[in-house]
Amino acid sequence: MTQINAQQWQAMLAKNPDASILQTAEWGKLKSAFGWEPVFVANENAGALILFRKLPHHIPWFTIAYIPRGPVAFSKERPDYKCLWQEIHQICGKRHAIFLRVEPDEWQNTPEAETLLKSMDGFQPGFATIQPPSTMVIPLTGTEEEWLSRMNQKTRYNIRLSQKKDLLVGESDQIAAFSRLMEQTGDRDDFGVHTPTYYQKCYDIFKPEGTVHLLMASFDGKLLSALMLFIRGKRGYYLYGASSSEERNRMPNHLLQWTAMKICAEHGCTEYDLWGIPDENEETLESQFQNRQDGLWRVYRFKRGFGGEIRRTIGTLDFAYMPLFYRVIAAAAKREKHP
Repeated sequence: MTQINAQQWQAMLAKNPDASILQTAEWGKLKSAFGWEPVFVANENAGALILFRKLPHHIPWFTIAYIPRGPVAFSKERPDYKCLWQEIHQICGKRHAIFLRVEPDEWQNTPEAETLLKSMDGFQPGFATIQPPSTMVIPLTGTEEEWLSRMNQKTRYNIRLSQKKDLLVGESDQIAAFSRLMEQTGDRDDFGVHTPTYYQKCYDIFKPEGTVHLLMASFDGKLLSALMLFIRGKRGYYLYGASSSEERNRMPNHLLQWTAMKICAEHGCTEYDLWGIPDENEETLESQFQNRQDGLWRVYRFKRGFGGEIRRTIGTLDFAYMPLFYRVIAAAAKREKHP
């Protein structure tokens, strides 16, 4: 088996219920609405969703290829990555890919990561990342009191305080309101956000499967905080979140995350992925978080209070099919980052 359709892919993916939400057919469908072509490739023991994107109009016959949080092993004892890479390279060649970017869903220094890395002949560290390689993962084992005991004192206090502040928290389908709050948050904290159409499409695709929950916290009819929670297998994902500058003394963000944790547990999750912290070692994170405000440092101080574990994936790896063009793109990306 090599290239398959979305329905066949979902059937294969059922063999690994803990594969990333970014490897689902729904994610491929979402990205197909915004310029990417999803392609599914699999053998008996491993597979991947590959996203292809055409380059700008002056070189439309070339593409770039991207595997988000994959490939996926269907057999932990014997994942056949070697054959899978051969199949992936053939498909990338047919689509004239300049390079393939892979961001595996494997944690550093694990046997699974080592097995995958040994199969990745010819790959090199990527010149940029798409998904954040480092994250904070909250364990959802034990009772809610045990969750609280693992948090720092201030976060624990703020959660309990938020429950006394007359906040209304619940699920919603008001994507337009969520998008407006995202735009406000992006302007305030200087980060890019998706369009309202993107969030609506995302919600519409994942909601029928029951894998997305839009949570909102409000006070006196005013939306204060919102997040989009995704659930697959034993993991919950905090992919998108926004907050108002008003009524912060009511701690709506704390109550919203607490609510998300409980929903994850109700759906059988054993961990909640807060999705993105600065890509630094723990010593650097702890020594600098009180002073840094750039990038993901703004959110690390908040996320660290929930008692999660710092984890890092094996990072971003690229395979260059056209080395000269690849170097040109890498150099342009470097100039854009450091003009």
